[in-house]
Amino acid sequence: MAYSKAQEFTIEDIRLAEIAKALSHPARVAILKYVAKQNACICNDIVEELPLSQSTISQHLKALRNAGLIVGEIDGPRTCYCLNTDVCTGALNEMKKLFTQIKCC
Repeated sequence: MAYSKAQEFTIEDIRLAEIAKALSHPARVAILKYVAKQNACICNDIVEELPLSQSTISQHLKALRNAGLIVGEIDGPRTCYCLNTDVCTGALNEMKKLFTQIKCC
C-alpha cells in the first residue's frame, strides 16, 4: 500500500499548497477576479465574460469551490457563486507569511 508523505507537513503548508493549486490556472484566477468584482454571479455570467465553454468553466468553478475560495448557493435551477472571504483572507495571510519567511519582502 502506498504511503502518503503529505502527513509529514503542517496543516498550514498543506492548506497553502491546496490554495496554490486551485490558483494554478489562469482561467481560475480570471474567474476569481470576476466573481469578486460582481459580488455574486452564476456560471452563465462567467461564460459570457471569458472565452471558455460552460463545461470548462464549471470544472474550474468546482476546483475553486473544493479549495474553499468560492461558495455556491443554489438558487432555483442555478447556482449563485460568491467569494468565501474568510478563506480568501486566510489564504492572503498565509501567502504573506510564506513570502516573509523566505525573505522575499
